[in-house]
Amino acid sequence: MILVLIMSCVTAAGLLAADKRKASLPVTELRRNTYGQGSITRTLRVIIDGIEQKEELEITVDERRYSKEEMDAVFSEAAQKLERLILGENETLDQVQSDLKLITEIPGEPVEVSWELDRYDLMNIYGELNEENLQDEREGALVNLKAYLTYTEDETMEVLEEMAARVYPPETIGEGKDIAGVKHVIEEEEENSREDEMVTLPREVNGKPIQLRNPDNPRGWYVLILGPVVCILLFGLQKQNEQKEKEERERQMMLDYPEIMNKLTLLLGAGMTVKSAWQKIVLDYERQKERQGVRYAYEEMKAAYHEMQSGVTEIESYERFGRRCGLRAYRKLASLLTQNLRKGTKGLTELLSAEAIQAFEERKMAARRRGEEAGTKLLAPMFLMLAMVLVIVIIPAFLSIQM
Repeated sequence: MILVLIMSCVTAAGLLAADKRKASLPVTELRRNTYGQGSITRTLRVIIDGIEQKEELEITVDERRYSKEEMDAVFSEAAQKLERLILGENETLDQVQSDLKLITEIPGEPVEVSWELDRYDLMNIYGELNEENLQDEREGALVNLKAYLTYTEDETMEVLEEMAARVYPPETIGEGKDIAGVKHVIEEEEENSREDEMVTLPREVNGKPIQLRNPDNPRGWYVLILGPVVCILLFGLQKQNEQKEKEERERQMMLDYPEIMNKLTLLLGAGMTVKSAWQKIVLDYERQKERQGVRYAYEEMKAAYHEMQSGVTEIESYERFGRRCGLRAYRKLASLLTQNLRKGTKGLTELLSAEAIQAFEERKMAARRRGEEAGTKLLAPMFLMLAMVLVIVIIPAFLSIQM
C-alpha cells in the first residue's frame, strides 16, 4: 500500500509539473483535423497586456480543406483504387462471375461515388446480377459503367470514370455457382415432395452428372490421437499425485518427529526400556487414531512393533523402520536405538533429549520458511493490483493532456 501511494504521488507530481509547464507556454497555432475527422474545439486562457482575463476563450477550428492540386491527386488515386474495389469475388471485369460491389465512397479518401449503367436489365445500381435475364447470355454481355467521383466542400468537384464489365450467367461460372445450382434443385425437390416420406436427391444438374456423398468423418483419427495423449496425461497426473503424496508424507513425518522424540525421552527417563516405550507410543496412537487421523510416522512405528511381536529381532525392526521412513532424522533415531542395543551405550536419554530439542528448533525454522514462501506467493497478485492501479491512474491523465 505504501509503495502504491508513493508511486501515485510521484506520477501525480510529474503530471502536474507537465501540465503547469504546458500552461505557461503561449499557444501560437492550432492544428486542424484532416478531412473526415471533423472540427475541433479548444478552450484557451487569454492574457492581455500581462493581465489574465477571467473569461476563457473557446475556439472552433474546422477540418482541413483540400486545395485544387491536392484534390486532383486525390481523384487520380481514387480512380486507380475504384476498379479493384468493385470486383468483389471476381478476378477481372472481363469475366464477371458474381455480384460487383458498386461502392458509394472510396475508403480513406474524401470522395463519394455514384453510378450509371446502360444495362439495368442485367445488373442493378448496387452491382447485383439479374440471374434470370442472364440465362440467354452464354457468351457474356457487356455492361458499361459510369462512376461519378464527387468531392463536396465549399464547392463541388466531380470527375467521371468509365469502365466496362462482361457478365456471364451464374451457372456457367465456377464451382461456387455449380454448388448453388445443386442446392437450388434440391430445395425445389424438397418443396415439391412435402407429402412424401423420402426426398429424392438429383443425379444430374444442368446436364452435368453429380454424386452426393457423406463427408469424411475424421473422428476415428481424433480417437487414435486422443488415446495416447490421454494416457500420457494420466501417467503424468499419476506421477504428480504420487510426488505430492510423497511430499505430504515427508512433511507430516517431520512435523511428528519432535513429538516422538519427546515421548521416547520422557518414557525412557521414567525407567522404561526402549521396547516398552515403543510399545506404549504405538498403543496410545491406536487409541487416538480415530480422533487425530492417520499419521505416517506412527504407522511405521506400528509396523516395527508388529515385526517385534512376530519374532523379528528388535535391532532389525529398528533398522527396517529407519529405511522405510527414508528421512535422515528417522534414520538417525534408528541408528541411536540400534547402537544402544548393540554396544550398551550409556546416556541414550540425554542423546534423545538433545535430538528432541534440535528437532523442535528445526520444526520452528521449517514453519518460518513456509510462512516466507506463502508471503512470496502473495507478491504476484500484489504486483498485479499495483499495475491495475497505475493503469487506472496514469492512462486517463495522459489522455487528458492535449499535445
